Amino acid sequence: MSAKTRKSVAKRFKITATGKVKRRHAGMRHLLSGKKAKRRRRLGQGVIIDKTDAYRVLANLPYSR
Repeated sequence: MSAKTRKSVAKRFKITATGKVKRRHAGMRHLLSGKKAKRRRRLGQGVIIDKTDAYRVLANLPYSR
């Protein structure tokens, strides 16, 4: 039996060219008028997750490397 990609994980995370795992911030869908502009800008940027958490993501994306 071949390994399957967890599609829910594939939609939430991207693998960079160097093999790091990138994610988006939560909190950018609604109620944005109550958030400061600086906070909204930072929420819109992606972030690299810590390598101690990345192994769990990569385990669910067998064909990403």
